[in-house]
Amino acid sequence: MKIVELDGYAVNPGDLSLEALKAYGELVVYERTAEQDVVSRAQDAEMLLINKINLTAAILAQLPRLRYIGVMATGYNTVDIEAAKAQGIVVTNIPAYSTDSVAQMTFAHILNLTNQVAHYAQRNREGRWSKNADFCYWDTPLIELHGKTLGIVGLGNIGCKVAQIAHQFGMDVFALTSRNAADLPEGIQKTTWEGLLAASDILTLHAPLTAGTQMMVNGDTLKRMKPGALLINTSRGGLIDEQAVAEALATGQLGGYGADVMTIEPPASDNPLLHAPNAYITPHIAWATKAARQRLLDICIENIKAFLAGAPQNVVNP
Repeated sequence: MKIVELDGYAVNPGDLSLEALKAYGELVVYERTAEQDVVSRAQDAEMLLINKINLTAAILAQLPRLRYIGVMATGYNTVDIEAAKAQGIVVTNIPAYSTDSVAQMTFAHILNLTNQVAHYAQRNREGRWSKNADFCYWDTPLIELHGKTLGIVGLGNIGCKVAQIAHQFGMDVFALTSRNAADLPEGIQKTTWEGLLAASDILTLHAPLTAGTQMMVNGDTLKRMKPGALLINTSRGGLIDEQAVAEALATGQLGGYGADVMTIEPPASDNPLLHAPNAYITPHIAWATKAARQRLLDICIENIKAFLAGAPQNVVNP
C-alpha cells in the first residue's frame, strides 16, 4: 500500500513522529506540492493525505489507483466529493481535534482587544512607560468582560467551548444556531441573526463557509451592530466582507477585529485588514498547537486503520 502525503509541512514541520503511520504502507511525504505536480506525485498512490491541496474531478480522473483520501483537516472543500464517490474513493476528515486550541485563540483575540496587550507591549518597547510621570498609564479603553454579551455564530464543538469559557468570565451568551432552544447547554440563549447583531458587545464566528454564510458579516450587518462592538473570526475568512470590516474599523463603527483566517491565504500585502486600525490578524494558527496537531495525526492514523479494516470512520462522502 503506497501512501503519499502531498503537503505535509504545515501539519508536521518536523516535531511529530510519523513512525506509526509508516506501519500501514510505504510512506512518501512531500512538504509542499505545486498544482502542476499533483498528478505526477500522486499517480502511484493508493492512499493520499492532503491538507490544503485541491483535488478536482479532472485530477482524480487521472488517479485510477487511488482508493482513499485522508484530509488532514476538518474542512474538506478542497476535494470534489462527488467525483471521488463516483470513482469509489473513500474520503475522510479529522473532526474535533482542535476544539480547545481554537477556543483558546478566540479568547486570545478577545483579551487582546479588551486589554490591548499587543498595543501596550509595543508602546513600552518604544519607551512610553519609561518616560511616564505616573506609575501607570493607559491611552485606550480597557474593557471588563464580566456582564458583557458574547454573541456566538455556530454552536458546534468550538462554539460550545467558547461559551463555556465566556461563562467563566461572567459573560451573557447568545447564539445563532440551528439547534432547538430546549437542547442548548445551560446559560446559552438562542436568538435570531438580527437579535444577535443588536445584543452583542462581542460577536464571534464559528460557522462553516457555505453559500448561506458567505459574507454574512458585511456593510449592512455591520451597521446593525452596537457601535464599537468587537468582531472575532477564527472560523473561515469568507464569512466576512473584508473591505467592509476595514471601513467599519476606520469609522469606529467596529471597535476592533481579531481574526485567525483570511478569505485568501496567504493574503495579498495590500489586503485592507492588514493595515486597518485596531485589527489584529494571526496567520491561521489557532489549530496549530503541537497538542492539536498530534491529535490530528493520531486521528488520521485511526482513520487509515479503520479504512484498511473495512469499517471506515469519519467518512465525508458515504
